[in-house]
Amino acid sequence: MAVLASVHGGRLTVPMRLTPLPRAKVTLGHPMPGLKHVRAAVDGIIVVDMRPPLLVWESGRYPWYFTAGDRIAGELIAAGEGARSRSLGPCEQFDLVVGSGRVLPRAVRRYPQAKNELVQDSYTFDWDAFDTWFEENEIVYVHARDPYVRVDTLASSRHVEVGYAGVSLAESRRPVVLLETGLPPRFYLPRVDVRMDLLHPSDTVSGCPYKGTARYWTVAVGDREQVDAVWGYDHPLPEVAKIAGLVAFWPEKAPDISVTVDGERLT
Repeated sequence: MAVLASVHGGRLTVPMRLTPLPRAKVTLGHPMPGLKHVRAAVDGIIVVDMRPPLLVWESGRYPWYFTAGDRIAGELIAAGEGARSRSLGPCEQFDLVVGSGRVLPRAVRRYPQAKNELVQDSYTFDWDAFDTWFEENEIVYVHARDPYVRVDTLASSRHVEVGYAGVSLAESRRPVVLLETGLPPRFYLPRVDVRMDLLHPSDTVSGCPYKGTARYWTVAVGDREQVDAVWGYDHPLPEVAKIAGLVAFWPEKAPDISVTVDGERLT
């Protein structure tokens, strides 16, 4: 039997783990009505206008937007079969010709044999085929936001220590703990508490629909280095403004990097 917690001297202790809380279970291929006004733009012109879209989980990680064909401004030209979906069935692909004459290859998909009739008669999209996506009037990055995902940023006084190759990389008693559904807790540290002289900026960037755009650093100690093992958000989305300018370490990517919280190493 796994030990989830133990009592020492009348005090309940729970082991620190990087194991995330599970996401809500959804039925793959089953639509849920969205609540937001969602639009996609090309060359500064709105070409998809959904009020609201259907949300469909194809793989369980995040939903896809689906909508009726009359919500798409442009000409759809059949572009052959796409990859079959395990939850939605065979895929029909379409090129989208927008008003400027620009062609978006295989930008639109349909699943005519999906189990749900609403999905059968609707279209979904290749996110990257469009220049900009909006939920209401705010830009959305990378993919649709999952309504079952919550992100909290909490100021903390936990004692966080980070080491690599026998060298201390960081020590702080003022982290910001970021808790995101389905992901491990992350401890963001002020740069003044981090050996930034041992971190070298890389060209890597990544996007998150809940946090914004992150940049990365490589840890270098002597002749050893771990590429892109540290990241941070200089200008995060307003919902997670507390992590602006802070950095976090990625122990799963670089097992040689140890992150210890209140004396217990995260595993």
